[in-house]
Formats: sequence, structure tokens, C-alpha cells
Amino acid sequence: MVYPYKMWKQLMASGKYALKNRETLTDGGLPEYMIVELKGKDLSTYFEKMPKPTLSEAFSIDQTFNGLKVSDVNGKKYDLKNLNGKTLVLNFWFIAGDASKTLMPALNDIYELYKNNKDVIFLSFCNNQKQEIEDFLKTTPYKFNIVDDARSLAQRYKVKSYPTTIVVDKNNQIKFSGVGSSPASSYWIKKAIEESLSR
Repeated sequence: MVYPYKMWKQLMASGKYALKNRETLTDGGLPEYMIVELKGKDLSTYFEKMPKPTLSEAFSIDQTFNGLKVSDVNGKKYDLKNLNGKTLVLNFWFIAGDASKTLMPALNDIYELYKNNKDVIFLSFCNNQKQEIEDFLKTTPYKFNIVDDARSLAQRYKVKSYPTTIVVDKNNQIKFSGVGSSPASSYWIKKAIEESLSR
């Protein structure tokens, strides 16, 4: 089948697929591409050769993460000042952002891989109010624990671009920092998590 732009963009954002030149042209003379599912070594080889996701200006690699105490929309409290050897995956977003929505399925997949691992914490800071978030989640699943009304928190961390995603290792060092919904984001987020867990 021929995939419309929105659909193939979503597949690419999942970090599970690559585009392969078919060596054919459309009726308009443009090159045609085929979507190929990546597995095992092919997946790592493909993404290791690709440019890494755009680095967030707010968070540098190997920077010490300055955590704080927060509560999510369900009232669960988190003390991010001391991760106590845990790995943190943190996502800054807002509902109107299309790139945030594009990245969400990939983040949900990553969550599913580690949801039973008590050493990995998934948390997102959303700029919207609690009721807006609850309405949004009725149609768009997002499995991270969500801190609502987080604009002031984003400003505190000097986050200006959305979505911004980071991985903080168990030594409180930032090991992944990315902006947007690059197809490579999923691969590098998982790699940072695995490296943190193996230390």
C-alpha cells in the first residue's frame, strides 16, 4: 500500500522502521521509497549511522541533573533530588504540540519494555492543566506518569523547545538529551537506559 505522509511519519517516529530507496520514480518523477521494519543488528547499525537527535539546549550530556520534588496528576510524589541509583526518563511536552504526539507511541513502547523494572522511573512534565490532560488522554494514550501545569518547571530548567526528552542515569548524570520526534530518538533513549542499568 501507499502510506500517506502522516502515517509513514508516525511509523518512522517509532524507531522501528527505515526508508529504503526503491530505485523507481513516481508519475511526477520523484524517487519512491519503501518502509522496511528493522530488527536486531540491522536496527542498531541503521541508527548508529544516522545523525543523533538534536541536542536540547537546556540539558547537556554528562551534566549533573538537578532534581526537585514533584507530584503527578494522581497525587504520587517523586523526589528527583536523589534518584537513589534509579534511571529517570523525563519528557517535557504540551498538548497542542504535534511533535509531542508523534513521539508518544515510541515513548509508550519504551515504557512497556521497562514498566516492571523498579529501577527505571518514567515521568513527564506537561504544561497543560490537569483537566485538559485528562480529556486528552481519553483519545490519546500516554503511559508516562504526568506532572500537570508544569510550565514553571520547564522554565526552571530553561526548556524552550518541545518535546524535550532526557535520560538521567543512576549516577545522576544526563546521558541522553533530545528535542523533537526524530526516528532515532527511541533507539538512543533505550540505549541510554540500558547503559545506565548495566553500570
